[in-house]
Amino acid sequence: MRCIALQHLAFEDLGLFAPVLREAGWTIDYRQAGVSPLEPAEWREADLVVVLGGPIAAYDTGLYPFLHDEIAGLRARLALRRPTLGLCLGAQLMASALGARVYPSGNKEIDWAPVALSTAGQASCLAPLANVPVLHWHGDTFELPEGAELLASTPLTPHQAFSHGRHALALQFHPEADPARIEPWLIGHACELAQAGIDIPALRAQSAAQGNAPQASAAAMLRAWLGQLE
Repeated sequence: MRCIALQHLAFEDLGLFAPVLREAGWTIDYRQAGVSPLEPAEWREADLVVVLGGPIAAYDTGLYPFLHDEIAGLRARLALRRPTLGLCLGAQLMASALGARVYPSGNKEIDWAPVALSTAGQASCLAPLANVPVLHWHGDTFELPEGAELLASTPLTPHQAFSHGRHALALQFHPEADPARIEPWLIGHACELAQAGIDIPALRAQSAAQGNAPQASAAAMLRAWLGQLE
């Protein structure tokens, strides 16, 4: 079983999800957006595609033309009901591929905080995330695509997660983020953090305070989702 993980930043990888996938027998093939893209056949045929996060916007197609190909690839893949997971930017690209609007929310949500699960979310693979802080790091959001089911919200971002059938899961937040590996995020997003007025030492301390809870909840969530694919 082969998982292709599409990266938009080198340090935004599969994180806590990687060992779960490997333990379940998946091989992981990382691709760098704009450098080593997926071929059309790979979008259609890969056993699993995970589209990871990044600081660009899903609507920045004029600045980053490769986003056209990513959205088209996702549209084709989702139409075939192939297993697809989107994280942050990946979730926004999935929403765009499904015909929903992606736009600036007017708020920067950068911190560790739990999401509120909808009734559907409580009965979904996201159940292990209940009351567990996850990393939020975004300024954009999306409308709920037609045919999607809302799974999670926060006060600042009503649309935090959706499923589209059993094969597609889009998460605006970062359950894969390892709090023990937060430093590359603080370095790589230094300009964004400064512009948003984020207290970097406080965010570092908040990350350190998470302990092992994110690891356990992320593993349980991903195992549950992979199980429903079977």
